[in-house]
Amino acid sequence: MALNNPAFNNPAFQDSRAVQSYPGGANAANLGGATSTAQRAGTDAAAQAHLEGMYAAPPAGSTDTGRMTVEDTVAKTVGLFAILLVGAVAGWLWTMSPVTAQNPVPTALPMIIGGLVGFVLSLVVIFTSRKKVRPGLIFAYAAAEGLFVGGISAFFEFIYPGIVTQATLGTLVVVGVTLALFASGKIRASKRATKIFLIAMVGYLVFSLVNVGLMLFGVTDSAFGLRSEVTIFGIPLGVIIGLLVVIMAAYSLVLDFDQIQQGVRNGAPRQMGWLGGFGIMVTVVWLYVEILRIIAIVRGGE
Repeated sequence: MALNNPAFNNPAFQDSRAVQSYPGGANAANLGGATSTAQRAGTDAAAQAHLEGMYAAPPAGSTDTGRMTVEDTVAKTVGLFAILLVGAVAGWLWTMSPVTAQNPVPTALPMIIGGLVGFVLSLVVIFTSRKKVRPGLIFAYAAAEGLFVGGISAFFEFIYPGIVTQATLGTLVVVGVTLALFASGKIRASKRATKIFLIAMVGYLVFSLVNVGLMLFGVTDSAFGLRSEVTIFGIPLGVIIGLLVVIMAAYSLVLDFDQIQQGVRNGAPRQMGWLGGFGIMVTVVWLYVEILRIIAIVRGGE
């Protein structure tokens, strides 16, 4: 299923035959050549002893096999979010540093710098990962994205006190519910749903570009452009679109989880766990920013 987070476009997440080229894969089963009865008996005895040893030993992990596992991917994802959190604290402090009684205006530099650097690094990670996964680039992306998240959070918190707590709780609820439904098997990715997701995503991107263009050329002077200026039955357009985008982001998480499971089934190399963590981080940050924007539009109209 290729219509998903571009972080998972690596063949290890797509090709079910990937395991063939990894140590211990199906090729290892080819013993080849004819053997005598005694040799076969000795081989069978050795194999039986090896199997008994395997069952007596603890399960092999990603370090032992060199392959991707769900547990190792979760650990890598938590590590990346820890880096993002440190970057977010730095971005928050930097944004609020110029705020004094004489200058009560925060700076937007962390939000701008972190957003631009993070966007460039995400493209580099996506386009280079097909040949080689470079964890250092993913660490740098997490730090830059943290700077962006901290900057935009501090900026919105300055205008709407308490909004960051609301957006954080909203994000955790959506991620938690999506993960629980996926783990229970109640929700799964499908080709039809993914095609609808792709169409909706293209439509959302077109709307966003048009909205930004209208704001840049002064057609609308609203803080959120058409999102807050246009209403449908009294509800701001941004709230309606935002709720749809939250659903899209939740489905994107389902696709991310599905691709990680596919990578594990394919016997993908252990380093692919970094790509799995990177993909989840991209989706969660997108979800958080969209929820932050929905709340800001609602509170701005109060």
